[in-house]
Amino acid sequence: MRNHSLFDKIDLHLIRVLHTVLTERSVSKAAIRLGMHQPAVSSALKRLRDFAGDPLLVRSGSGMVPTDVALRMLEPSASILRAAEMLFSDAKGFEPATARTTFRVAASDYLDPFFLPQLVAQIKAQAPLVEIEILSLSGSADYRAQLAQGEVDVVIGNWSEPPDELHLGRLFGDDVVCLVSKKHPAVRRGWDEASWLAADHIAPGATHPGAKGVIDDHLTSLGLRRHIAARCPYFGQIPAMVASTLLVMTTGRQYCERFTGSLPVTILPCPVEFPRLMYYQLWHARTHTSASSRWLRECVKSVAAALKKE
Repeated sequence: MRNHSLFDKIDLHLIRVLHTVLTERSVSKAAIRLGMHQPAVSSALKRLRDFAGDPLLVRSGSGMVPTDVALRMLEPSASILRAAEMLFSDAKGFEPATARTTFRVAASDYLDPFFLPQLVAQIKAQAPLVEIEILSLSGSADYRAQLAQGEVDVVIGNWSEPPDELHLGRLFGDDVVCLVSKKHPAVRRGWDEASWLAADHIAPGATHPGAKGVIDDHLTSLGLRRHIAARCPYFGQIPAMVASTLLVMTTGRQYCERFTGSLPVTILPCPVEFPRLMYYQLWHARTHTSASSRWLRECVKSVAAALKKE
């Protein structure tokens, strides 16, 4: 009887507060995200602590961290919220023109720089009332957990070996080339494997903990190592850095071609043979049959196909 009585006291609003407070690890940040006053969030958190018999958030240094009990609540609360979000919209099918859902897309900025702008434009053209959250793939983010917990609907990026526990859709392949300043000596002299490895390279930050990236993973498999003179977590800023230095950027041709008309840069072949870069969208089994998620994935697929034809 006690559990049944407790269940009657917990509504969807409390579950939403719980999940937001635990992911933000801050009452004030959760209040902003929820559009609530901070005292109201604090009051809801107090009720949740009473129900759980646990503090849920405890102070650690200058911040707050979830307790073990709270961490075990994170995925179930996300599942409840996602199920509630899809409960009626998917029951009637997905109608883009009237839908009011939120799409959350995590994407690597290694993508064609036109990809995300065109994806957002297509979504808003067909589904003007939906909200869109674009999240970055960074070293501090665990996209597998984000997909499993319903914090992200789809992840877009390139992997040499995509994780096999997720559903995937292939978007396009691309050849590996080098982007350099037009003043780079290799433009005149050319280069071989040794001189390319010894050149000053610029590399992006990791997209997930422990990741080297597809370029350096492949070099490692060949027993090779390039000289990385600079790292930058903002991939979209790297071409401009290349334009004014002797740094070498090694990535997909389609990405590089977007900058050859606007910056004093040029594309050179890479003297090390690489497999084609493969770009995918990944999603979790929990959204595989969702009508809204299927619609989103079709948008991603059509934008990728259109860019590939340009």
